[in-house]
Amino acid sequence: MSDIQNLINKINKFRDERNWRQFHNPKDLAISISIEAAELLEDFQWISSEEAIETNKENIREEIADVLIYSLMLCSDLDLDIKEIVEEKVLKNGRKYPIA
Repeated sequence: MSDIQNLINKINKFRDERNWRQFHNPKDLAISISIEAAELLEDFQWISSEEAIETNKENIREEIADVLIYSLMLCSDLDLDIKEIVEEKVLKNGRKYPIA
């Protein structure tokens, strides 16, 4: 089993033990990803990247984790292969934005 699948299993177990799956439909997971990404942006608002990292690194870590957790749950619920969709997107971006 891959490291990513192990993470998904751990996340889903945590969610299921608390009976939260009922609140985690695709729409609400997508909304939660956006909210957590906005919270990540707050750590960088009005200051330089360097200042943000120096003063907010722990919260930055937590907000990135929240974005990833909700994203992994959404992929799991939609039966999306994370490796496959990321590789496809990198290839698509390579065609859209060639080196030369």
